[in-house]
Amino acid sequence: MNAGLPESPAIALEGVRIAFDEREVLSGVSFSVVHGDTLALLGETGTGKTLLLKMVAGLVRPDAGRVSVLGNELTEMTEAELLDFRRQVGFVFQEGALFDSLTVGDNVAYRLREEGADEDEIDARVDESLRFVELQDAKEKLPGEISGGMRRRVSIARALITRPPIVLYDSPTAGLDPVTSQRIITLILRLRDVYGVTALLATQRIQDAFALANYRFAPERNAVVPLSPNGHPSPRGGAQSPAPAAAGAPRTRFLFLRDGKVYFQGEPDEVSGTKDAYLQRFLV
Repeated sequence: MNAGLPESPAIALEGVRIAFDEREVLSGVSFSVVHGDTLALLGETGTGKTLLLKMVAGLVRPDAGRVSVLGNELTEMTEAELLDFRRQVGFVFQEGALFDSLTVGDNVAYRLREEGADEDEIDARVDESLRFVELQDAKEKLPGEISGGMRRRVSIARALITRPPIVLYDSPTAGLDPVTSQRIITLILRLRDVYGVTALLATQRIQDAFALANYRFAPERNAVVPLSPNGHPSPRGGAQSPAPAAAGAPRTRFLFLRDGKVYFQGEPDEVSGTKDAYLQRFLV
Protein backbone atom coordinates (compact mmCIF):
# COMPACT_ATOMS: atom_id res chain seq x y z
CA MET A 1 0.00 0.00 0.00
CA ASN A 2 1.25 3.45 -0.81
CA ALA A 3 2.41 5.53 2.15
CA GLY A 4 -0.02 8.13 3.45
CA LEU A 5 -3.10 6.52 1.85
CA PRO A 6 -6.06 5.19 3.86
CA GLU A 7 -5.79 1.57 4.97
CA SER A 8 -9.31 0.70 3.84
CA PRO A 9 -9.58 -0.53 0.21
CA ALA A 10 -10.32 2.04 -2.48
CA ILE A 11 -12.83 -0.42 -3.98
CA ALA A 12 -14.55 -3.36 -2.26
CA LEU A 13 -17.35 -5.62 -3.49
CA GLU A 14 -18.90 -8.29 -1.29
CA GLY A 15 -21.31 -10.97 -2.52
CA VAL A 16 -22.55 -8.92 -5.47
CA ARG A 17 -25.41 -10.47 -7.42
CA ILE A 18 -27.50 -9.15 -10.31
CA ALA A 19 -29.93 -10.72 -12.76
CA PHE A 20 -31.63 -9.56 -15.95
CA ASP A 21 -34.77 -11.26 -17.30
CA GLU A 22 -34.40 -13.96 -14.62
CA ARG A 23 -30.84 -14.74 -15.80
CA GLU A 24 -28.22 -14.23 -13.12
CA VAL A 25 -25.31 -12.37 -14.72
CA LEU A 26 -23.16 -11.93 -11.61
CA SER A 27 -23.34 -14.42 -8.75
CA GLY A 28 -21.65 -13.70 -5.43
CA VAL A 29 -18.71 -11.66 -6.78
CA SER A 30 -16.29 -10.35 -4.13
CA PHE A 31 -12.97 -8.53 -4.49
CA SER A 32 -11.11 -5.46 -3.27
CA VAL A 33 -8.52 -3.05 -4.69
CA VAL A 34 -5.96 -1.21 -2.56
CA HIS A 35 -5.37 2.51 -3.16
CA GLY A 36 -2.97 3.00 -6.08
CA ASP A 37 -3.21 -0.58 -7.33
CA THR A 38 -4.74 -1.97 -10.51
CA LEU A 39 -7.08 -4.94 -10.85
CA ALA A 40 -7.38 -6.44 -14.33
CA LEU A 41 -10.79 -8.02 -14.93
CA LEU A 42 -10.51 -10.81 -17.48
CA GLY A 43 -12.97 -13.27 -18.93
CA GLU A 44 -14.86 -14.13 -22.05
CA THR A 45 -17.52 -11.86 -23.54
CA GLY A 46 -20.67 -11.77 -21.42
CA THR A 47 -19.06 -12.70 -18.10
CA GLY A 48 -19.96 -9.36 -16.48
CA LYS A 49 -16.74 -7.32 -16.70
CA THR A 50 -18.36 -4.10 -17.95
CA LEU A 51 -21.25 -4.57 -15.54
CA LEU A 52 -18.81 -4.60 -12.61
CA LEU A 53 -17.26 -1.35 -13.84
CA LYS A 54 -20.70 0.26 -14.00
CA MET A 55 -21.45 -0.87 -10.44
CA VAL A 56 -18.21 0.67 -9.18
CA ALA A 57 -19.13 3.90 -11.00
CA GLY A 58 -22.56 3.91 -9.35
CA LEU A 59 -24.33 3.53 -12.69
CA VAL A 60 -25.92 0.16 -11.88
CA ARG A 61 -27.15 -1.16 -8.52
CA PRO A 62 -26.76 -4.84 -7.66
CA ASP A 63 -29.76 -6.90 -6.62
CA ALA A 64 -27.81 -8.07 -3.58
CA GLY A 65 -24.41 -7.52 -2.02
CA ARG A 66 -22.29 -4.53 -1.08
CA VAL A 67 -20.34 -2.05 -3.22
CA SER A 68 -17.99 0.31 -1.36
CA VAL A 69 -15.86 2.90 -3.20
CA LEU A 70 -13.66 5.46 -1.44
CA GLY A 71 -15.54 4.79 1.78
CA ASN A 72 -18.96 5.30 0.18
CA GLU A 73 -21.56 2.51 0.43
CA LEU A 74 -23.03 2.93 -3.06
CA THR A 75 -25.96 0.59 -2.44
CA GLU A 76 -27.20 2.95 0.28
CA MET A 77 -26.81 6.24 -1.60
CA THR A 78 -29.55 8.29 -3.24
CA GLU A 79 -29.30 9.23 -6.92
CA ALA A 80 -28.41 12.80 -5.94
CA GLU A 81 -25.60 11.50 -3.72
CA LEU A 82 -24.39 9.23 -6.52
CA LEU A 83 -24.19 12.18 -8.93
CA ASP A 84 -21.82 13.92 -6.54
CA PHE A 85 -19.85 10.70 -5.95
CA ARG A 86 -19.26 10.12 -9.68
CA ARG A 87 -16.99 13.19 -9.82
CA GLN A 88 -14.43 11.00 -8.03
CA VAL A 89 -14.47 8.28 -10.70
CA GLY A 90 -13.28 8.53 -14.30
CA PHE A 91 -14.74 6.10 -16.85
CA VAL A 92 -13.04 5.28 -20.16
CA PHE A 93 -15.65 3.58 -22.33
CA GLN A 94 -14.69 0.95 -24.90
CA GLU A 95 -15.67 2.99 -27.95
CA GLY A 96 -14.82 6.37 -26.45
CA ALA A 97 -18.51 7.43 -26.28
CA LEU A 98 -17.73 10.92 -27.57
CA PHE A 99 -20.30 13.43 -28.78
CA ASP A 100 -19.85 13.59 -32.56
CA SER A 101 -21.17 17.16 -32.81
CA LEU A 102 -18.76 18.56 -30.21
CA THR A 103 -15.09 19.34 -30.72
CA VAL A 104 -12.44 17.35 -28.89
CA GLY A 105 -12.02 20.23 -26.44
CA ASP A 106 -15.75 20.50 -25.79
CA ASN A 107 -16.00 16.73 -25.26
CA VAL A 108 -13.27 16.89 -22.64
CA ALA A 109 -14.88 19.95 -21.02
CA TYR A 110 -18.41 18.51 -20.96
CA ARG A 111 -18.40 17.27 -17.38
CA LEU A 112 -17.03 20.51 -15.94
CA ARG A 113 -19.55 22.57 -17.88
CA GLU A 114 -22.36 20.39 -16.52
CA GLU A 115 -21.10 21.22 -13.04
CA GLY A 116 -21.04 24.96 -13.80
CA ALA A 117 -17.30 25.45 -13.46
CA ASP A 118 -15.73 28.78 -14.42
CA GLU A 119 -14.79 28.95 -18.11
CA ASP A 120 -11.22 30.05 -17.39
CA GLU A 121 -10.77 27.03 -15.13
CA ILE A 122 -12.37 24.78 -17.75
CA ASP A 123 -10.00 26.00 -20.48
CA ALA A 124 -6.96 25.42 -18.26
CA ARG A 125 -8.09 21.94 -17.21
CA VAL A 126 -8.94 20.93 -20.79
CA ASP A 127 -5.51 22.03 -21.98
CA GLU A 128 -3.87 20.15 -19.10
CA SER A 129 -5.78 16.93 -19.88
CA LEU A 130 -5.11 17.12 -23.62
CA ARG A 131 -1.40 17.72 -23.00
CA PHE A 132 -1.34 14.61 -20.81
CA VAL A 133 -2.63 12.47 -23.70
CA GLU A 134 -0.55 14.43 -26.25
CA LEU A 135 -3.56 15.72 -28.19
CA GLN A 136 -3.41 19.47 -27.58
CA ASP A 137 -3.28 20.09 -31.35
CA ALA A 138 -6.58 18.25 -31.81
CA LYS A 139 -8.59 20.51 -29.50
CA GLU A 140 -10.68 22.11 -32.26
CA LYS A 141 -11.20 18.94 -34.30
CA LEU A 142 -14.38 16.85 -34.35
CA PRO A 143 -14.23 13.17 -33.28
CA GLY A 144 -14.88 12.13 -36.89
CA GLU A 145 -11.71 13.92 -37.98
CA ILE A 146 -9.34 11.91 -35.79
CA SER A 147 -8.33 8.24 -35.63
CA GLY A 148 -9.83 5.57 -33.40
CA GLY A 149 -6.74 5.55 -31.19
CA MET A 150 -6.91 9.32 -30.80
CA ARG A 151 -10.59 9.09 -29.87
CA ARG A 152 -9.66 6.58 -27.15
CA ARG A 153 -7.06 9.06 -25.84
CA VAL A 154 -9.68 11.84 -25.85
CA SER A 155 -11.84 9.54 -23.72
CA ILE A 156 -8.96 9.22 -21.24
CA ALA A 157 -8.52 13.01 -21.21
CA ARG A 158 -12.23 13.42 -20.49
CA ALA A 159 -12.02 10.88 -17.66
CA LEU A 160 -9.16 12.89 -16.12
CA ILE A 161 -10.83 16.28 -16.24
CA THR A 162 -12.12 16.05 -12.63
CA ARG A 163 -8.77 14.63 -11.43
CA PRO A 164 -10.38 11.46 -10.06
CA PRO A 165 -8.54 9.09 -7.69
CA ILE A 166 -10.12 6.12 -9.48
CA VAL A 167 -10.31 5.43 -13.22
CA LEU A 168 -12.26 2.58 -14.80
CA TYR A 169 -11.18 1.28 -18.23
CA ASP A 170 -13.55 -0.76 -20.38
CA SER A 171 -11.44 -2.62 -22.98
CA PRO A 172 -9.33 0.49 -23.69
CA THR A 173 -7.24 -1.17 -26.44
CA ALA A 174 -9.99 -3.19 -28.15
CA GLY A 175 -9.82 -2.90 -31.94
CA LEU A 176 -6.58 -0.91 -31.95
CA ASP A 177 -3.34 -1.81 -33.71
CA PRO A 178 -0.36 -2.89 -31.53
CA VAL A 179 1.44 0.46 -31.67
CA THR A 180 -1.65 2.43 -30.69
CA SER A 181 -2.51 -0.12 -27.99
CA GLN A 182 0.93 0.35 -26.47
CA ARG A 183 0.40 4.10 -26.43
CA ILE A 184 -2.83 3.64 -24.47
CA ILE A 185 -1.15 1.28 -21.98
CA THR A 186 1.64 3.84 -21.53
CA LEU A 187 -0.97 6.45 -20.58
CA ILE A 188 -2.53 4.06 -18.06
CA LEU A 189 0.89 3.32 -16.56
CA ARG A 190 1.64 7.03 -16.38
CA LEU A 191 -1.60 7.74 -14.54
CA ARG A 192 -0.90 4.97 -12.05
CA ASP A 193 2.76 5.70 -11.41
CA VAL A 194 2.83 9.50 -11.56
CA TYR A 195 -0.57 10.37 -10.09
CA GLY A 196 -1.29 7.27 -7.98
CA VAL A 197 -4.58 6.50 -9.72
CA THR A 198 -6.39 3.35 -8.61
CA ALA A 199 -7.73 1.42 -11.60
CA LEU A 200 -10.06 -1.33 -12.68
CA LEU A 201 -9.32 -2.51 -16.22
CA ALA A 202 -11.72 -4.83 -18.02
CA THR A 203 -10.14 -6.58 -20.98
CA GLN A 204 -9.88 -9.77 -23.01
CA ARG A 205 -6.29 -8.88 -23.95
CA ILE A 206 -4.19 -10.52 -21.24
CA GLN A 207 -1.07 -8.94 -22.76
CA ASP A 208 -2.37 -5.56 -21.59
CA ALA A 209 -2.71 -6.88 -18.05
CA PHE A 210 0.80 -8.35 -18.12
CA ALA A 211 2.19 -5.05 -19.43
CA LEU A 212 0.71 -3.26 -16.42
CA ALA A 213 2.18 -5.91 -14.10
CA ASN A 214 5.66 -5.98 -15.66
CA TYR A 215 6.33 -2.31 -16.37
CA ARG A 216 6.14 1.11 -14.77
CA PHE A 217 6.32 4.67 -16.04
CA ALA A 218 9.54 6.35 -14.89
CA PRO A 219 8.98 10.14 -14.89
CA GLU A 220 12.71 10.79 -14.49
CA ARG A 221 13.22 9.07 -17.87
CA ASN A 222 9.81 10.03 -19.30
CA ALA A 223 9.55 6.44 -20.46
CA VAL A 224 8.12 3.04 -19.67
CA VAL A 225 10.70 0.74 -18.07
CA PRO A 226 10.56 -2.93 -17.03
CA LEU A 227 10.41 -3.88 -13.38
CA SER A 228 13.23 -5.88 -11.87
CA PRO A 229 12.42 -8.64 -9.33
CA ASN A 230 12.57 -6.15 -6.43
CA GLY A 231 9.84 -4.05 -8.04
CA HIS A 232 12.12 -1.18 -9.12
CA PRO A 233 12.99 -0.09 -12.68
CA SER A 234 15.30 -2.58 -14.31
CA PRO A 235 18.55 -1.27 -15.84
CA ARG A 236 17.94 -3.54 -18.80
CA GLY A 237 15.16 -3.36 -21.36
CA GLY A 238 13.10 -6.12 -22.82
CA ALA A 239 10.25 -8.33 -21.68
CA GLN A 240 10.46 -10.48 -18.60
CA SER A 241 8.30 -12.71 -16.46
CA PRO A 242 5.94 -11.03 -13.96
CA ALA A 243 7.82 -9.57 -10.99
CA PRO A 244 6.51 -9.18 -7.45
CA ALA A 245 5.99 -5.57 -6.47
CA ALA A 246 8.25 -4.04 -3.85
CA ALA A 247 6.75 -2.85 -0.60
CA GLY A 248 4.81 0.35 -1.29
CA ALA A 249 4.89 -0.09 -5.09
CA PRO A 250 1.57 -0.31 -6.94
CA ARG A 251 0.56 -3.83 -7.86
CA THR A 252 -1.45 -5.27 -10.71
CA ARG A 253 -3.54 -8.29 -9.80
CA PHE A 254 -5.72 -10.46 -12.04
CA LEU A 255 -9.34 -11.51 -11.57
CA PHE A 256 -10.92 -13.95 -14.03
CA LEU A 257 -14.69 -14.25 -14.36
CA ARG A 258 -16.51 -17.31 -15.62
CA ASP A 259 -20.28 -17.81 -15.77
CA GLY A 260 -20.81 -14.71 -13.64
CA LYS A 261 -18.57 -15.89 -10.81
CA VAL A 262 -15.00 -15.25 -9.74
CA TYR A 263 -13.05 -18.15 -11.23
CA PHE A 264 -9.59 -16.98 -10.14
CA GLN A 265 -7.99 -13.98 -8.54
CA GLY A 266 -4.33 -13.62 -7.74
CA GLU A 267 -0.89 -12.62 -8.92
CA PRO A 268 0.26 -12.46 -12.56
CA ASP A 269 2.95 -15.10 -12.05
CA GLU A 270 0.28 -17.56 -10.91
CA VAL A 271 -1.39 -17.10 -14.30
CA SER A 272 1.72 -17.18 -16.46
CA GLY A 273 2.66 -20.60 -15.08
CA THR A 274 -0.85 -22.02 -14.87
CA LYS A 275 -1.94 -25.44 -16.08
CA ASP A 276 -5.61 -24.54 -15.71
CA ALA A 277 -7.38 -25.05 -19.04
CA TYR A 278 -9.66 -22.00 -18.73
CA LEU A 279 -6.82 -19.62 -17.83
CA GLN A 280 -4.63 -21.05 -20.58
CA ARG A 281 -7.17 -19.92 -23.19
CA PHE A 282 -6.14 -16.32 -22.51
CA LEU A 283 -2.41 -17.06 -22.80
CA VAL A 284 -2.62 -18.25 -26.40
